Amino acid sequence: MLDIQVIDDPAAATVALEPVRSRLLSELAAPASAATLATRVGMARQKVNYHLHALEEHGLVRLAQERKWGGLTERLLVATAASYVVSPSALGPVAVDPKREVDRLSASYLIALGARVVREVGDLVRRAMAAGKRLATLGVDTEVRFRSATERAAFTAELTEAITKLVAKYHDESAPGGRAHRLVVVAHPLPQKNEPRESP
Repeated sequence: MLDIQVIDDPAAATVALEPVRSRLLSELAAPASAATLATRVGMARQKVNYHLHALEEHGLVRLAQERKWGGLTERLLVATAASYVVSPSALGPVAVDPKREVDRLSASYLIALGARVVREVGDLVRRAMAAGKRLATLGVDTEVRFRSATERAAFTAELTEAITKLVAKYHDESAPGGRAHRLVVVAHPLPQKNEPRESP
């Protein structure tokens, strides 16, 4: 089972986003039969089978095991991933693209960069798996709390200067056998946590 599967097929995205099928996917972290799932979700087995068929048809669940019970065969299915994310490429021509954004300081541009990361890395992961190779990536995630807007601006200037120096040091346009990598650095305010209300 994959940790995360990126869905780029519009039909598969539609199937995964349907509430009943999404619930069935969450129940299939471990192999289960249609009969077991029907009991868990409170639906008729025939209906569960119908939804499982759609999920299997779009590569979101797979056969894990077959068990014989008398003259019947019970199929146990399992989700292909622990979690799923829909790639912007599933939206076709209306998918967000950072090349179309004008204001590079806007939140829209930041969203477009994130969408491009999902689209590009999702495609690279698929290719690496097909070739039986491991994809080399780097991810850095941290939090910083600025005392003031002035310090935030100073941090931005220093970070930009440091990255510019590093890129200039290691970038080689003509290196034989070299491979270009995309470097994206983003910063945004953390969503505020809702404070629990005090009991009256």
